[in-house]
Amino acid sequence: MVIKTIGILYHPRVATTRLKAEEIAGFLKAQGVAAWICSAWDKEEACKKMKNTGLLLTVGGDGTILRAVQAVIPQMTPVTGINQGKLGFMTELGNDEAVNNLPLLISGEGWTDERAMLQAEVNCKGKPPQVFHALNDIVMARGGIARLIRIEASIDGQPLPTYKADAVIVATATGSTGYALAAGGPVLYPHAPEMLMVPVAPHLCPGYPLLIPEKSAIMLRLSTYLDATLSIDGHINIVLTDGDTVAIRRSPYIARFRRLRPEGSFFSTLEEKLKGKQGVSGRKS
Repeated sequence: MVIKTIGILYHPRVATTRLKAEEIAGFLKAQGVAAWICSAWDKEEACKKMKNTGLLLTVGGDGTILRAVQAVIPQMTPVTGINQGKLGFMTELGNDEAVNNLPLLISGEGWTDERAMLQAEVNCKGKPPQVFHALNDIVMARGGIARLIRIEASIDGQPLPTYKADAVIVATATGSTGYALAAGGPVLYPHAPEMLMVPVAPHLCPGYPLLIPEKSAIMLRLSTYLDATLSIDGHINIVLTDGDTVAIRRSPYIARFRRLRPEGSFFSTLEEKLKGKQGVSGRKS
């Protein structure tokens, strides 16, 4: 199926991403494809433009992709990332190969990579509940004061020992190669449906990661007089106080990516990323 409209999101704080987005838009229009450009940080504007968009390109790094997925919900528009970041675990194309591969994407070639997401229902005292969705992870962490926080956790109503730690991460398989990996968690195959829970710098409490079934529900309750922070995919941040809760389960939504690399190349690509063979970044660092 030929794609008629393509959106392009760029990182607003990296000038080269805007230039690349304009270059791509110009190429697409020359091919008879409608194209629009928007900052990845302007979710409201991006959401307005999503109707009838057949593919969403991102120019930046993994953070730009995470914002793009937020803009797509609740639609099912696939995303293809063009890497101008550093690691680019989720991006598909390098900066220099993007334009040459656009005709393949326009003609509908490649395959669709579907990834599980998380849903978090946040209950803060004196405020109505809020619901968020995350592709990578949901993190309950200490605030600005360098002190451990206490987090009471349960799975399907069954309590776990209280975590005394800097944070507790709940991640998807996609997020297992991010903060969760840095905290000592395992790498999950990207299509694994399970959730991963990893404490960060635990003190005199269980420090092992937990692999949790996809149909389970996780409850985290902050139990400390110090303020804490809830971080959703690293860019939605909410201040938590004592007694606030976060209920986490698998999201009803999925993230879709349009891929050109062969299926089954995850582990070879992962090895390259972990060894730092990610190519030249578009950033000046």
